[in-house]
Amino acid sequence: MVCMGNICRSPTAQGVLQAMVQGAGLQGRITVDSAGTHGYHVGLPPDARAQRHAARRGYDLSRLRARQLTARDFERFDLVLVMDQANESAALALCPPAQRGRVLRLTDFCLRYQASAVPDPYYGAAQGFEEVLDLVEDACAGLLAALPAASPEPPKQHA
Repeated sequence: MVCMGNICRSPTAQGVLQAMVQGAGLQGRITVDSAGTHGYHVGLPPDARAQRHAARRGYDLSRLRARQLTARDFERFDLVLVMDQANESAALALCPPAQRGRVLRLTDFCLRYQASAVPDPYYGAAQGFEEVLDLVEDACAGLLAALPAASPEPPKQHA
């Protein structure tokens, strides 16, 4: 999950998807992380407002710390999900050519909402953080449904 500073949208998306992965019993098969395209907040926890709104919906973001996206992330992760066009451009500028297909917008997976971006709530009011959670929950549910790792494992053959 990638946004600009890794203190609002991407840690929210990380927390939501981690909770969904755990709820589905897939924590051993799916790894979730987040990063920012800029290093403004490296080492800091998510924005207090993002944490508060997420906690009201049962997501704990308190242990997360901001980090900056690196070229190695495109090799480590099958998908690099960005929040908006600016994040997409910055990620693609850093991405090795062979991994460009791994960069997608999180909103590409929305099931109920029609959105091309998860808007940045940083300079807005509380409603912006709620909107982020609505979009992220919807997109993460769609993402989890689309992932091959989320498919039931085939029955094991016995000798």
